[in-house]
Amino acid sequence: MRLTQLRQADLNLLVVFAVLAEERHVSRAAERLLLSQPAVSRALQRLREMFHDDLFVRGAAGYELTPQGQRLLGELEVMLPKLDRLLSGRGFDPETEPATFRIAATDSATAILAPILCRDVLPKAPKVRVDFVPWHPTIYEQLVHGSLDLILSASSVEAPPPIQSQSLYDEQFVCAVDAKHPVKRALTMKQYMDAQHISVSLFGGMQVAPDKPLAAMGYKRKIAMHVPYHEAAVRCVEGTRYIATVPRWFAETAAPNPAIRLLKPPVEIAGFRYVMNWHPRVTTDAAHGWLRATMRELGAKLSR
Repeated sequence: MRLTQLRQADLNLLVVFAVLAEERHVSRAAERLLLSQPAVSRALQRLREMFHDDLFVRGAAGYELTPQGQRLLGELEVMLPKLDRLLSGRGFDPETEPATFRIAATDSATAILAPILCRDVLPKAPKVRVDFVPWHPTIYEQLVHGSLDLILSASSVEAPPPIQSQSLYDEQFVCAVDAKHPVKRALTMKQYMDAQHISVSLFGGMQVAPDKPLAAMGYKRKIAMHVPYHEAAVRCVEGTRYIATVPRWFAETAAPNPAIRLLKPPVEIAGFRYVMNWHPRVTTDAAHGWLRATMRELGAKLSR
């Protein structure tokens, strides 16, 4: 890590810049900083020398930021609260501090959790942004490298070390079939294994839950088609005898479709547990701790 410029910089000047950018007036900034006006003016001159830019120019209503000043302010709005929190050891305040989190999840988990986040969490955290991204083969590598913050998965998906995991909520399966399917309420294991299936292939070319537990019992489903999304799997069964095995919460919260019915799976097909996965590097980070606590609260709501 090369820190040549940082070692030579006076970081207190960044605080002066941030206050001056808010006030756009030297005397008001000096009052807030408990400094004299000449001291703030000298700090501004040093800032200009440090960044090789005027940063501020005089306007009709006070100082105005140059384009370079605007870019610097945008960076400091994110960086300074993090530095302050790092030095003070205090927690993350989602009402006042900005943060962006990237979460890899299936379309079913996203369809369940994202609406709750939008209704119950993000309105109280106006500077927080959450980006859900789809599953893909390199999500765990991205988690290790820091380009993802969380992965939501079934507990049967084995996360590589040193990834840490925690349970969110329990889920059950339902079987989506065409409305004219001859079975009316529940499938037997023979009916289930004799049928052809639409598989939601997310990891390693298989639908880990339920295929991994089925394999442990000596069963292997007949797959007519692999699709990457649960919604697509449900849509595929209309007008066919195929079965799509999907999470109950997802299926029951989807828009009603009279052409599709939901059946109980065989008793041998147990439910599964959704977990969140993160890298231990961020375990003690206050912002990430807030994110994990928030996800646990959402999971608790679904478990009631």
